[in-house]
Amino acid sequence: MPHSSLPAPRKLVVATANPGKLREFRSLLAGLPFEPTSLAELKLPSPAETGTSFLANALLKAQHAATLSGCAAVADDSGIEVDCLGGAPGIYSARYAGPHADDGANNAKLLRELAGVPHERRTARYRCALVFLEAADAAPLEAEAEWQGIILAAPRGNGCFGYDPYFWLPELNKTAAELEPEEKNRLSHRGKALQELRKLLLQRLEARHP
Repeated sequence: MPHSSLPAPRKLVVATANPGKLREFRSLLAGLPFEPTSLAELKLPSPAETGTSFLANALLKAQHAATLSGCAAVADDSGIEVDCLGGAPGIYSARYAGPHADDGANNAKLLRELAGVPHERRTARYRCALVFLEAADAAPLEAEAEWQGIILAAPRGNGCFGYDPYFWLPELNKTAAELEPEEKNRLSHRGKALQELRKLLLQRLEARHP
């Protein structure tokens, strides 16, 4: 799309209080006519995540952000599924060790659950579901993606957040926390879902501003 045909930028609320996640959204939505902010920056509360799937939670969070802010909103719900744990922690990834658990507590619980499990059986995947809403009652744009890896017994790398220091990528011989931001944005579950969402947004913008 030619730059001159883009509409003027408007505020887009990223339904998160996580500054690391907001940075990723800002990077991956660069060049689109949006000015991303977050619930935390607007001092708005986060909703209870009562959905039974990643997509249901993403829609719930996007509707909440759009309703409270009166702006367009985008939300993701993402988490990690470990095969030998029956897909846990899944949609409970951010609160695996309790309602107000931090990354350290969640990772510690995951390692306890995996104690004694051999490396080859620690296969896992990150999943991400994304929902974009122009308004609270608008039809959503949706995108989903996943990222395959293995859970290590000890952390590697200092970057990123969540379970990234333990999420090993065999083909790269690195954890997600050892990737440069640009590389992570290209490969990750959220990065791939956002790339798909970006395509959908551009298609919509091109249809309205040919």
